[in-house]
Amino acid sequence: MKVCGFSFVKNAIKYDYPIVEAIQSILPVCDQVVVAVGKSEDDTLKLLQTIDSDKIKIIETIWDESLREGGAVLAEETNKAFAAIGKEFDWCFYIQGDEVVHEKYHDEIKKQMQFHIDNKNVEALLFNYQHFYGSYDYVGDSRKWYRREVRIIRNDKNIHSWKDAQGFRKNGKKLKVKLIDAAIFHYGWVKHPKHQQLKQKNFNKLWHSDDWVAEKIPDVDAFDYSQIDALKKYEGTHPIVMEERIEKVNWDFSFDPTKKKMSWKNWLLKKVENWTSIRIGEYRNYRF
Repeated sequence: MKVCGFSFVKNAIKYDYPIVEAIQSILPVCDQVVVAVGKSEDDTLKLLQTIDSDKIKIIETIWDESLREGGAVLAEETNKAFAAIGKEFDWCFYIQGDEVVHEKYHDEIKKQMQFHIDNKNVEALLFNYQHFYGSYDYVGDSRKWYRREVRIIRNDKNIHSWKDAQGFRKNGKKLKVKLIDAAIFHYGWVKHPKHQQLKQKNFNKLWHSDDWVAEKIPDVDAFDYSQIDALKKYEGTHPIVMEERIEKVNWDFSFDPTKKKMSWKNWLLKKVENWTSIRIGEYRNYRF
């Protein structure tokens, strides 16, 4: 069994993406990792070149700035990285620039890839998610956060990244998946408030016009983390590759997890989910 990871990134330093940690977190389960590095305004390319591994394959790309609807450019860049994976690989492990895999899941991930390798009815492996917010001490605790997503797919070039690169399709159809006992740690909402606000201003331009961004995104220096609806305290450990980044935290964030800013309907639906593990009305980018 051969496994190739793949990812894409641009302006990782400017927007403080943990892309190095993301790649390092999947290297132990991959034979190669392809990274599509977009032409950046910072030293993102040099940053990727500092990763001490001969498994890394970097391809340089230019983002199509005209693709400003629905985050389509993100899918296009994902597809560029996927297309660069050789046919000798069986599985492809997708990781985004703000996602990290805890080392405690490595053995289970390898086990499940091996177990399903000959079952062609399984087109992808589905991961649970932990969405960190504000700091490394809190995770999202409401229905606004997606619970699961595909992150390992077969090396089938009929598969392509879908819409804004959150999921995948094969010939336009959702992939058949197996849920595995592993999680992706999503750190996209854990940044210094100034970096987060800068990201919001620029990232939304991948979905909307300049006028929309000017109207909807406040022209302030720092992001206001206090508007979140519900969080809970995170009691576990973080991936080893994140330790240095966590030690360098230079902002304060506190939150009272007992306070929930949810409508009565969403509060009730969340209670049902907590009791039954069923999310009523959940949108799924995949099929079982």
